[in-house]
Amino acid sequence: MSAAARYGRGMSQTPPPGDRIAKVLSRAGIASRRDAERMIADGRVAVNGKRIDSPALNVTASDRVTVDGKPVEAPDDARLWLYHKPAGLVTTARDEKGRKTIFDALPDHLPRVMSIGRLDLNSEGLLLLTNDGGLKRKLELPSTGWLRKYRVRVKGAPTDSDLEPMRKGLVIEGERFQPMTASLDRQQGANAWLTIALREGRNREIRRAAEAVGLSVNRLIRISYGPFQLGNLAEDTVEEVKPRVLRDQLGEGGGEKPKRAPPRRRRR
Repeated sequence: MSAAARYGRGMSQTPPPGDRIAKVLSRAGIASRRDAERMIADGRVAVNGKRIDSPALNVTASDRVTVDGKPVEAPDDARLWLYHKPAGLVTTARDEKGRKTIFDALPDHLPRVMSIGRLDLNSEGLLLLTNDGGLKRKLELPSTGWLRKYRVRVKGAPTDSDLEPMRKGLVIEGERFQPMTASLDRQQGANAWLTIALREGRNREIRRAAEAVGLSVNRLIRISYGPFQLGNLAEDTVEEVKPRVLRDQLGEGGGEKPKRAPPRRRRR
């Protein structure tokens, strides 16, 4: 039974075949699942020639999926890139304030990519990019538990004991932060450099934790994400992770194995 025939069907005792349409679009590198759902709500997605307005739809290999009238191509092999994000760019596809995004700065030769997690406007350093929605989701899951390490410059002259609350775990405005590793590296004039590592990566987590112990962050550089290191990668530069390294770190294939293969879309 085609997706068009299944669309709007009531509850069934057995789940329909195929994958949810948003997952298919994500696996094909079109957008994240959340952005794919927005595209569907905006009427940009059609299945077998019929525009859909709900992501509650499964599609199979026999269904023809289009976005803005263009066929969706089958997902390529999962690939991963390291990007040295400079400060001053937002990590989003579109910014409502009109600020420059990382996607404005990325080289033209890259395929359509998505960021794995985010770095805020004023943060810099290592950002992982992928063409594969399944790999993105896998590496963002809390259960993956990869350590993210940062070099952090703060104003003032903190002592090692000032960092102890961060190591024990903080509660800030009712939100509990998991314990971080935090060490004092050196004093440099009116500032001090710290190394901080965490596994959660919540919004502005390090800046908020530092503020809670009386420190003001004026520079934040992510230097590693799990096994992947910033190293000597130059600012605003992209470097692809070799497939063999990706397989070694993530297992064969990296992301989820697709259950369907939508028709290929001609590259623009």
